[in-house]
Amino acid sequence: MTALALQEPPTENSARERTARTTGAGEAIVPTVAPAAPVGKSGLSSPQPTASKSEASSDSQQGGAKPEPEPEPEPSKSTSPGKKPPSSSKPSTSSWKSVQAVNYPDRYWHLRSGVIQLDRVSSRSGGETREDSTFQVVSGLSDSSCYSFRMEDGRYARHQNFRLRVDRNDGSKLFKQDATFCPRRSFNSDAIMLESVNYPGRFLRHRDFVLRLDPMENSRLYWSDTAFRLVDGLA
Repeated sequence: MTALALQEPPTENSARERTARTTGAGEAIVPTVAPAAPVGKSGLSSPQPTASKSEASSDSQQGGAKPEPEPEPEPSKSTSPGKKPPSSSKPSTSSWKSVQAVNYPDRYWHLRSGVIQLDRVSSRSGGETREDSTFQVVSGLSDSSCYSFRMEDGRYARHQNFRLRVDRNDGSKLFKQDATFCPRRSFNSDAIMLESVNYPGRFLRHRDFVLRLDPMENSRLYWSDTAFRLVDGLA
């Protein structure tokens, strides 16, 4: 009788380690979310040039999102807004994005008279309106794990007197901090809150459709007014 020895074929490891990607301060990214930087922390390197929208993928050219249902009730303490979001809740970003309010899904960040407001914008709006509602999401000028929002003409969204406006980067430490916002957990899994890097505890919020930095409040209205989605750019 001949004995047959059976040998189990080796199996490949299906899980492969991903190599972390290091990005410059001017590249469109999905940053690794970190706790808010302490007051005074800054990155002094200037952002690198970035590709224009004409070179961006056509996948980013899309109209506004459809209206969403009303937000869910205030979350429990175990999933409180304002905390570091889990990796599964990171917004999916590409180069050019529009910022949509969760509780007013037909309204987006829109530059008007030098300040950014929450206005009604859609794919049917004029080209200039859609252009002024589209930003390039880049690594934060003051903290590369956070966000900065750059317009086509090179200006950045920054807070000044707690109002959100746009200005050109003057290279100062103050400007880089004012233009850096860190994503935090929202009550919506597909939305984020944006915390100021140099005013920890203050988040971008719309009130009367004006965007400003407001201190944290434990109210359903506050959670709703500070929740935003990064969606495909309207321009």
